[in-house]
Amino acid sequence: MVFHYPAGPGLRARLNDAAGNDLAVEDCPESDEARFAELMTATEVLWHVLKPVTAEVIDGAPRLRLIQKIGVGLNTIDVEAALEREIAVCNLPGTNSRAVAEFALLLMLGALRRSSTYDRGTRAGEGWSLGGELPDTLGELGGRTVGLVGYGAVPRILAPILQALGARVLYTATRRHDDAVGEWRELPQLLAESDVVSLHVPQTPQTERLINADTLSQMKPGAILVNTARGGLVDEPALVAALASGQLRAAGLDVFAAEPVDPTNPLLSFENVALAPHVAWLTPETFERSFAIAADNCRRLRDGQDLLNRVV
Repeated sequence: MVFHYPAGPGLRARLNDAAGNDLAVEDCPESDEARFAELMTATEVLWHVLKPVTAEVIDGAPRLRLIQKIGVGLNTIDVEAALEREIAVCNLPGTNSRAVAEFALLLMLGALRRSSTYDRGTRAGEGWSLGGELPDTLGELGGRTVGLVGYGAVPRILAPILQALGARVLYTATRRHDDAVGEWRELPQLLAESDVVSLHVPQTPQTERLINADTLSQMKPGAILVNTARGGLVDEPALVAALASGQLRAAGLDVFAAEPVDPTNPLLSFENVALAPHVAWLTPETFERSFAIAADNCRRLRDGQDLLNRVV
C-alpha cells in the first residue's frame, strides 16, 4: 500500500497501528514524484489524499487493484481510467465530517471578525491601532441567517451548532429532510435570505460553478460566502468581482479551483477573505477514523470480501 501524503512521526505511528502486522504501507510525500512513480510500479493499493490520480498515474501502476480515497470527493481521481482497468475506487464518507464542520464555523467567524487582519496587526505591534472603518466591518454570528447548500454529514453536525450560537439556519438540498435542523429553501430563496452562505455539496458536472455571477447577484448584499467543499463549485473571477464591488462583505475559503492555490490568485489579495490551503478535514482524529476503514478495506480486498463504501 502507498499512502500518498507526507507523514510525520505521529502520522506514521497511526499508519503502522492501522496496518498492524499483516499489512505493509509506505508513505510518500506528494512532492517526491520520482519515489511515488517507483512505488506505484509494485503497489496494489493507493491511499489517495489530494494530489490527482490521473490516467498517467494509473497506467504506471500495473498491479493496482484499489484506489482508496482518504476523504469523500472523487473529483481528483480519473474514475474512467480506473474503470477501464477494473480498479476498485472507495471513499470514506463521514470520517472527516466533524473536522470540516468545525472548520466551516471557524471560517464563518474568521470572516465576520476579520481575525486574519487582527492577527497580522497584532504580530506587527499594531493591533490597537487597527481602528478607523475596520470595526464597522465586524459582526457576530448570533442573530444572522446562515444558509447551508447541501444537507449531508457536515451540515448535520454544523446546523445545531449554528442554532445554539443564535443563528437562524436555512438549508437547500435535492430533497427536504424531515429531521433537518433549519428551514428548507430553494437555492434562489436561500441566497436572497442568508447573511452567510456555506457550501457543502460534491463537485459534479451539475454543481460546477454553482456560485457564479448570476447566483452571486442573487445573494443578499453584504453577505459572506464560505467554501470548505470543492473549489470548482465557485466561479473565481465572479467571486473576485463580487468582493471588489462590495456585493459580498467577505469570504472564507479552504478550497480553490486550482490547487495548490497560485500565490498570484487575486483572491489572496483581499483583506476580507479568510484563507486556508484545503485543510478543513485535516486532524489526527480524521486520520484515525480513516485509516481504520482503509486498512479494513485492504484486508477485505486480500480476502476477497466486499469492499466498504465502494463507488466504482
